[in-house]
Amino acid sequence: MSIDYKELKKGGFMRQKQRDCFSMRLKSVGGRFTAKELATVQKVAEDFGAGYIHLTSRQGIEIPFIKAQDINKVKETLTAGGVSVGVCGPRVRTITACQGNAVCPSGLIDTARLATEFDKRYGGKELPHKFKFGFTGCHNNCLKAEENDMGIKGGMFPRWQAEKCVYCGVCEATCAYGAVKVDKAAKKVTFDQEKCVYCGRCVQSCPTDAWQGEAGFVVSFGGLYGNRIAVGKNVLPLIFDENKLYALVDAALSFFETHAKPGERFRHTLDRVGWERFEQELQQSIA
Repeated sequence: MSIDYKELKKGGFMRQKQRDCFSMRLKSVGGRFTAKELATVQKVAEDFGAGYIHLTSRQGIEIPFIKAQDINKVKETLTAGGVSVGVCGPRVRTITACQGNAVCPSGLIDTARLATEFDKRYGGKELPHKFKFGFTGCHNNCLKAEENDMGIKGGMFPRWQAEKCVYCGVCEATCAYGAVKVDKAAKKVTFDQEKCVYCGRCVQSCPTDAWQGEAGFVVSFGGLYGNRIAVGKNVLPLIFDENKLYALVDAALSFFETHAKPGERFRHTLDRVGWERFEQELQQSIA
């Protein structure tokens, strides 16, 4: 039987060192699987694999030791249980996300909903090389946004209201960046916006709600974590409009498609073509 390994890898079946065996990657969005879906995963692993699964570093599930002759039956079983095979190769990969503000007290944005929407819009999109999105709800950065080609982190722009403040100093104590200073004697609060990283801790810690905030998105570009490691860069201020966030994604992917060499990662394209040119195109997309 002739096997098209390239086509199988594109469809989520990665060749193992064992002859005619594949580790099958399942579709995951934000690391969320229902109990029913997990029951299907268990059935496939027991009936067609080696009775175990592998959890990937990007919140995915792989089932190793799938035989080539069983691939069609495996797909049928997965479909019946509401589970899909994932993707590999030069395209938008699994979109990762923490639980966000729907569950986590620290969360500033609804990461799970955003990951689902991003998957609908961009999941599996063909590109010059693989492209990774990652969502994290706050500056605890559980999902390490800056490791991704494009990372989205929850942020909050704080605003102080003098009439509610009792000058207790909690906000200054919780600000790790020295952006907030409280003079209790003079009953004065100073906010240095240039030092602020939009973590929102002053807002969350204030006992009298003197600090209020508007949640938004801290967006980084060009993260890379593999043979070469690079931290994604923040080249824009806090983004509040979700539609502008999608406009930024469209601009970033268009830049990658237009300027990348075949097999070149996004960070390498940005370094070669120029960050200033990229930033100009981003600014134009949200003007």
